[in-house]
Amino acid sequence: MQFSTRAQRIEPFYVMEVAKAAQALAREVAHTDQPVIFLNIGEPDFTAPALVQEAAARAIGSGATQYTNALGLEPLREAISGWYTSRFGVDVPARRIVVTAGASAALQLACLALIEAGDEILMPDPSYPCNRHFVSAAEGSAKLIPSGAAERFQLSAAQVQAHWGDKTRGVLLASPSNPTGTSIDPAELRRIHEVVKSKGGITIVDEIYLGLSYDDAFGQTALAMDDDIISINSFSKYFNMTGWRLGWMVVPDAMVPVVERLAQNLFICASTISQHAALACFAPESIAEFERRRAEFKARRDYFLPQLNRLGLSVPVMPDGAFYAWADCSQVAPKLGVAPSANCSWDFAHALLQQAHIAATPGRDFGTADTARHIRFSTANSMAQLQEAVARMERLLA
Repeated sequence: MQFSTRAQRIEPFYVMEVAKAAQALAREVAHTDQPVIFLNIGEPDFTAPALVQEAAARAIGSGATQYTNALGLEPLREAISGWYTSRFGVDVPARRIVVTAGASAALQLACLALIEAGDEILMPDPSYPCNRHFVSAAEGSAKLIPSGAAERFQLSAAQVQAHWGDKTRGVLLASPSNPTGTSIDPAELRRIHEVVKSKGGITIVDEIYLGLSYDDAFGQTALAMDDDIISINSFSKYFNMTGWRLGWMVVPDAMVPVVERLAQNLFICASTISQHAALACFAPESIAEFERRRAEFKARRDYFLPQLNRLGLSVPVMPDGAFYAWADCSQVAPKLGVAPSANCSWDFAHALLQQAHIAATPGRDFGTADTARHIRFSTANSMAQLQEAVARMERLLA
């Protein structure tokens, strides 16, 4: 069977390859005194709160399950608009909000609407792999720019200026970022956008972890800067609705009918049941619960990160959001029998899984700039599980 070159350009999602190995081991050791601890997948251990689940049940019971407008339920768009006002003090009109089948659909729509074949999009290295694959699927190419601890693993305006070429169309950023949990300083983001805008380019900012920000200095939406910025968001992370596949994007007015036309043809609409359920996310009781959970995520970070550093798994920049730790494993890898090599974190992740039954994600997915020696831990697991993971690693690495 002949497959398209487009499909062949898409690399495997190695996070999921590791997850399959972890699941297989988990079945084998489930009834032992050392079951697998999953610190590999970026999925909250919390589920949608009761009000959201009840709203979904009401939608099903009342038959509110038919297609919606491709842009999304108007009350939901209004509720999202109100959230921007109450949470960030930013006026984002509902007419510019498009409800999508997850942030993945939002990124696909943005790339298809804006990228021509051969266009180049600048991104930091490391960064979330699927984002560059959305660019590739739209016949563009992602140019990954090494971004180290000194840059908070984010692009700078100087880098954007230096790497802008004849084929460059714009930038795709993530703040807070997966895999590092670090955000772009708002002043630097403004400078980046000024460079991009001066060249007639586009600024796309993935803000799906913005609700899980722990530092007021960084927890600001890029939409406060300019109506031309395209923001991608999701109900998966802060709102704990991963499998509901619901997200949204905020676009300039001129882009709304273009995205609507694409969404009509590609998706028809996001899940109607999920949309009705998501309305309950903005009830005061739900917001209070999400904030309690955000505090719990912060407490987990504040416990786990110092422990990693103590064990020699150096985290060079304290994440200010999300639920990740981007740790350098090169110094401790030999303790697990892993030799320094181009596959250091890959081998370390598998050794950690086999020897301590801890699943973590090697840096291989996230780029090529020092990713071979970094491993990503997800703290989207209970404090008890994190404490047990530390105890197991201490026995191996002390």
